Amino acid sequence: MAQTTQHLSPGDRRQATITDIRAMRLDSGFCLVRIDTDAGVSGYGECGDLDGDLVRASILTHAKGGARLPHLQLVGKDPLDIGVHHHNMLYAYRQRPSHMMVCSGLDMALWDLAGKLLGQPVHKLLGGAFRSEIELYSHCPHFDLTDAGAWRDAAADLKSDPHGFKTFKVDIHDAIGISMQEYVPSLSPGDIRRIRRSYELAREHLGEDIDIIVHCHNELDAPSAIAVAEAVEAIRPIYFEDPLQPGFSENWVALRKTTRIPIMTGENIELPEQALPFLQTQAVDCLQPDIVNSGGITGTRAIADLAALYRTPITLHNVSGLLLNAASQQLAAAIFDCPRIEC
Repeated sequence: MAQTTQHLSPGDRRQATITDIRAMRLDSGFCLVRIDTDAGVSGYGECGDLDGDLVRASILTHAKGGARLPHLQLVGKDPLDIGVHHHNMLYAYRQRPSHMMVCSGLDMALWDLAGKLLGQPVHKLLGGAFRSEIELYSHCPHFDLTDAGAWRDAAADLKSDPHGFKTFKVDIHDAIGISMQEYVPSLSPGDIRRIRRSYELAREHLGEDIDIIVHCHNELDAPSAIAVAEAVEAIRPIYFEDPLQPGFSENWVALRKTTRIPIMTGENIELPEQALPFLQTQAVDCLQPDIVNSGGITGTRAIADLAALYRTPITLHNVSGLLLNAASQQLAAAIFDCPRIEC
């Protein structure tokens, strides 16, 4: 990834050295990181909904070197050596999920810095833009999905939204009355009937011109996921998202073999090595990495490049703040097979 800047002569760039790294938690709950340089230019990244003190502690270890890991220090280094920094942060030292998010945010900030120092948008540094516009998809509000009257009102609001979304996620937990991301025992026949009814109402009221994503949060076991796929197949959803546990297992292959619905997952995948088994087994039809969770712009681009070898599209997960939204747009522009991203 960082090789995109190696062809530049010294006259093409502003020389800079990293001088400081800071973190700030916003009132919205998201945490930002800032990388400062002696050129008076700063780069910004986003770390998701982490506590500011945790982010600062992670920065001390992974970016300022701490007492034990001086080779990881970013302060005093060239901010354009993004590939080296990415390796040191994400491969030289084993990560836990929260640290992964911090290091991803720092990688995002390094790319922001590179764009400012070189006077180019990040998509240009990544190789150029395959598109100038990208389709966004959004979310259906939460209500009892088996209620036809509620669907009538919700569908009218969604179709009149001035943003003009043409695809919406409809959450399975609203159909069966559980909390989001609540792992449940195997679904009962009654649960499956509620799910079938909920998505039939979704199609009836949203119409054929709106695409529907059957949205899960890894709640289901394999038999339940297979039953849900059969129950919703008639409405032809564009994706069946995250029905099974995060990470690869043979359950994903079993599900793939039993349904014609396109399957999507990936918001919790870290780095390309966690994406590889999904691609090798053809277990999913689309990968949905998240820049904050997957290793920053560098790590997520590596996932996209790997997926391209298997002709598997990328649909970026994007539910945090403004910086992740901007970064997702820049990266999506530079990915050949990225038909849409979340908003």
